[in-house]
Amino acid sequence: MANERVTEDLVDGLLRKLGYYDDENAIIVEKQQSAVQAIRTALSKASKTGKGGVGYPEFIITAPGTPDIVVIVECKAEVSKHESKDRDKPANYAVDGVLHYARHLSPNYTVIAIAVSGTEKASLWSFFLMPKGESEPRDLLAPHGAPVEHLIPMDDLIRAASFDPLVHRQRERDLILFSQEMHEFMRDEAEMSEQEKPLAVAGTLIALGNEVFAKTYDAYPAKELPAFWMQTIKAEVQKAAIPVPKVENMTQPFTNIEVQPELRKPTKGYPKGLLNEIVRLLADRVLPFMTIYHDYDVVGQFYGEFLKYTGGDGKGLGIVLTPKHVTELFSLIPNLNKDDVVVDPCAGTGGFLISAMMQMAKTATTQTELQSIKRDRLIGIEQRPQMYALAASNMILRGDGKANLYQGSCFDTAIVKAVKEHVSSADAPLRPNVGLINPPYAKSKSDLSELRFVENMLDMLDKGGTGVAIVPVSCATASSAEKTNIMAKHTLEAVMSMPPELFYPVGVVTCIMVFKAGIPHAVSNKKSWFGYWRDDAFIKVKNLGRVDHHKTWPAIRDRWIEAWRNREVHPGESVTAMVGPKDEWVAEAYMETDYSSLSQKDLERVLLDYALFVLKGSQPEEDAD
Repeated sequence: MANERVTEDLVDGLLRKLGYYDDENAIIVEKQQSAVQAIRTALSKASKTGKGGVGYPEFIITAPGTPDIVVIVECKAEVSKHESKDRDKPANYAVDGVLHYARHLSPNYTVIAIAVSGTEKASLWSFFLMPKGESEPRDLLAPHGAPVEHLIPMDDLIRAASFDPLVHRQRERDLILFSQEMHEFMRDEAEMSEQEKPLAVAGTLIALGNEVFAKTYDAYPAKELPAFWMQTIKAEVQKAAIPVPKVENMTQPFTNIEVQPELRKPTKGYPKGLLNEIVRLLADRVLPFMTIYHDYDVVGQFYGEFLKYTGGDGKGLGIVLTPKHVTELFSLIPNLNKDDVVVDPCAGTGGFLISAMMQMAKTATTQTELQSIKRDRLIGIEQRPQMYALAASNMILRGDGKANLYQGSCFDTAIVKAVKEHVSSADAPLRPNVGLINPPYAKSKSDLSELRFVENMLDMLDKGGTGVAIVPVSCATASSAEKTNIMAKHTLEAVMSMPPELFYPVGVVTCIMVFKAGIPHAVSNKKSWFGYWRDDAFIKVKNLGRVDHHKTWPAIRDRWIEAWRNREVHPGESVTAMVGPKDEWVAEAYMETDYSSLSQKDLERVLLDYALFVLKGSQPEEDAD
């Protein structure tokens, strides 16, 4: 008679062969019961008989570094008991049983479910993925799309699960919600200021990159941990080989965190101190993202959401955050590649530079080219010390150890000269040929116009380079001396009208301008392209802000970029026109209305919006929850 123990021994032997038992701190293999309380609770009523008793999968495998994924294995001795027709006999079949357990765990975990039947001579294996929050299984696929058909190392299993689109989106959502939790903790428990919160996050993530700190911080008393934290940050920044003056500029803002009295005070709820709790939370909830998604700007996403909650809208730090999908759009408009040199004169947290780095890296084919992008081809300028520290931290965390970040005004003649004469580490001239900018938005007539920042950026670029800016639409519609000055030296290639609520909750309507640097508009003597990019299909969701709820953004983005690159003209979407500095630089001024697509529903919606606007003084908010 077939013995199920033989099948379990087969699995156990393969686990040993593939290194699952090599480091018990990295991978925990348990049989039938788990020491993890959340898993025990989830399986406490998961009996395969359906009578409400405890469920006992043959193997339960977890990795502390990836706490949101659990692997379970269910075995049957005979291959004839591998899978029933309707997968509804969990007590008798391996596939049915492992999916039964997965459904009990998936409310809290992403589950990799493995069904095995047979012996070493003849066995069947099935691999499923049940993303967190889902109840239906899907085949587990490797990152390149091939189905997983045999047992592979734990890292490869996690990588396969992590690249599933549903898992990826769920993790993004979890990260956003965690950023809100962190904001509330820092505000209510640590009484940290708006300026201190993002610095505490950035500094802690840098410190956690130090192996000694990551392993020993928990042993430090509350009063001593801040000094160890600061010492580690300085060591990591110095390790990144940033020039000494920049090291001092970058680390100075963190010293305010070090001396923050609430962080070094043990409390009844947090006997090891609040800084210890902050480090623990970030180590548990954020580091796994950084470890897994090497090609994804996890930290940028976290910063963006965190800063949004920090000041309600980021304005507490003087920031009007550029949405992540717009920073991505900025890397696509100039069609960046590995040979470009990019400058952002108002770098903020470094969002444009990180998006540019990711896009350029996609075209690199060698490690040397990748190093050249990170080391030589990204230049940023940031005036505010705290923002400079955040930008430099962000770049270091993304692996850019020698960020060419200048602290100071982008109008400083010495800095402008240094950017124009930028050279590679091998002393080859590398003047920027692409500029990306979201300038400070003027709050009064006495503030410097946004177009002055744009002009300054364009003047830094090599002749024929591409400058991309996002500015208030008033810059495009009103006649101004700045428009005249820009056109006298540069060519207006395109203007795209952006969604009215793009910067929600900040109420500013914007457009994207694209210029060719160093060639006067009159010399180019050609029409400019105007795109009506008003609808990115993002909607407002409670606690999440504006999100791509229906997952339509990639298709919209690709259509926009294709239309721009080919200068396509479509009624209601885009148009070309010969314009001068006194003309309006927006699609709405020249575009033909596509009346054929209008419906009664459109009219009713506009009338309803207007009625609500009049009654409430604001537009109705969509709620996707």
